[in-house]
Amino acid sequence: MATNRTLNRIEERMAGLEPGTIRYEALEAAKRFKNSWIDLGRLLWTVYREKKFKEWGYLSFDAYCAKEVGIRSATAKKLLQSYYFLEKEEPSVLRKLQEEPPAKLPQADSVNMLRLLKNRQNVPADDYQQVRSYVLEKGGEAQEVRREIRSLLEELQPDPQAARAARRTSSIRRAIGTLRSLKVEFEESKLLPVKLLAEIDALAKKLEEVL
Repeated sequence: MATNRTLNRIEERMAGLEPGTIRYEALEAAKRFKNSWIDLGRLLWTVYREKKFKEWGYLSFDAYCAKEVGIRSATAKKLLQSYYFLEKEEPSVLRKLQEEPPAKLPQADSVNMLRLLKNRQNVPADDYQQVRSYVLEKGGEAQEVRREIRSLLEELQPDPQAARAARRTSSIRRAIGTLRSLKVEFEESKLLPVKLLAEIDALAKKLEEVL
């Protein structure tokens, strides 16, 4: 993930730091980023949460990531969100990935897409579990995960004609309710003649017939 120039800069910074410190470990994890994004995500989460970057002379977390670790703001955000998702939603999976890393580690992009999928309200539990298994247990490639999620979401999209019919029915029911309420109000207040009240009632009945 990191270029040779970035790696050289990271190694130069590491040379002036004490091994074992958070700052040193974050840089060390950045060197292993491609194969160990979870380690980097964990350390970046600590740096972000505890505002460690300020102690090191950076005005913002983004500046720290760009100038010291050598990753873009968008990448850092994705790592933070993906790691925090595992920590919060999949603690046992995260612990296993850290203690016994599989040959094929779940990709950060794939975990991030799983996070976004879980935040959707209309996704059936069985469908989510299928994607979850593909991402966390099988280490599915991000491109394949994206394709699977896109297909799932397309299937969940309501039929346009059915949606239009549902909106029509809902609108008619609201109109009927409004007419009924107005009729009762005008009857009690005697603000309209009986003939108009009858017409309102007739209109409500005609609308009921088209449902």
